[in-house]
Amino acid sequence: MTSDRAFTCACCGGRHSEPPMNYTAEAPAVWDAAFAGAEDCLLSADQCVVLGQHYFVKGLIEIPVLGSEEMFSWGVWVSLSRENFSRAADLWDTPGRESEQPYFGWLTTDLPVYPSPTRNLKTHVHTRPVGERPLVELEPTDHPLAVEQRRGISLERVREIAAALLHPDGLGRQSG
Repeated sequence: MTSDRAFTCACCGGRHSEPPMNYTAEAPAVWDAAFAGAEDCLLSADQCVVLGQHYFVKGLIEIPVLGSEEMFSWGVWVSLSRENFSRAADLWDTPGRESEQPYFGWLTTDLPVYPSPTRNLKTHVHTRPVGERPLVELEPTDHPLAVEQRRGISLERVREIAAALLHPDGLGRQSG
């Protein structure tokens, strides 16, 4: 039995059972492996500090998949001011933290499936209940990623993203 989400990959021609519905960046684009172990640097699954001067949290850009109840998501890093990072860190394990006002931040993840850079897009980081990653809301601009977040994407677009990310050498052949 095959899934109705199965697709033939535009890059390799192979048949995939279904496209992944989320992708994640392991670190902000500015992270360098040389920072690991440095006293003024930290990289965890949720937070990052670079040289004691730059502060990041990991969140999700969620995009509705049209015609379904599903969400496609990007696990991304957002830079926050020192004050907002400290506040978010102080409340990290506090029940009710979701009542916090959103934090302004800058997207610090490169998503190569878009025709224009995604790094430095303006965001608002919405804290959610303990145990859930923050929701990253992009400023409503005409950037394709922001448009997709507002309007949603088709399952065919999810398949295009999967083909591009499963076969990065084929990125140049993908449409934006």
